[in-house]
Amino acid sequence: MKIERLSQDKIRIFLTFDDLSERGIHKDDMWREIPKVHELFSEMMDQAYTELGFDASGPLAVEVFALPAQGMVVIVTRGKMNAHAHDGGHTLEEDDADDEIYEMEVTLEQSDIVMYSFRDFEDVIAVCKQLQSSGLTEDGKLYSYNGKWILALEPALIDSSKHNAVIALLAEYGEATSVTYAMLEEYGKVIMPDSAIRQICLHFNF
Repeated sequence: MKIERLSQDKIRIFLTFDDLSERGIHKDDMWREIPKVHELFSEMMDQAYTELGFDASGPLAVEVFALPAQGMVVIVTRGKMNAHAHDGGHTLEEDDADDEIYEMEVTLEQSDIVMYSFRDFEDVIAVCKQLQSSGLTEDGKLYSYNGKWILALEPALIDSSKHNAVIALLAEYGEATSVTYAMLEEYGKVIMPDSAIRQICLHFNF
């Protein structure tokens, strides 16, 4: 579980599927009102307070983003909101040991885009050469974001039988990123908008 502060009233939490399975939670449970999800949320808020001093008292808007083969991103925003959920979300209320109420408006978004980040461009070159030489894929977009390189792949352009092999190679050279595709599109810089793997292999053929 990794927690980052985005602003004074907003944090981002990255949960791997291992984080969920260790607690007996399936990704489909994340927007259900069940005790173990409440326990996980309380644990996340405790850790956010310990690491970042983020006080989760008051109403909270919770956005859950499912990322393929990587995990889930939970964005928690502290602030005022309506007492009842809307736009397909729902409201959870929970009494904790201090009798405070977490009023959470939960919305879910799911992205099929596979994204991995790389610290060094040499790693991007290396993984692209492996993906191409193995005949796995030559597509993808390359972004620059927050001092890292991020390779984004559309699953529709990858043969389903090769999907796990692609993920394994990406994980060998890079790491799953907690950035959502929407944030990448808005704040990242597009370096190569398409056929990134083919272009990198073509331009860095040494």
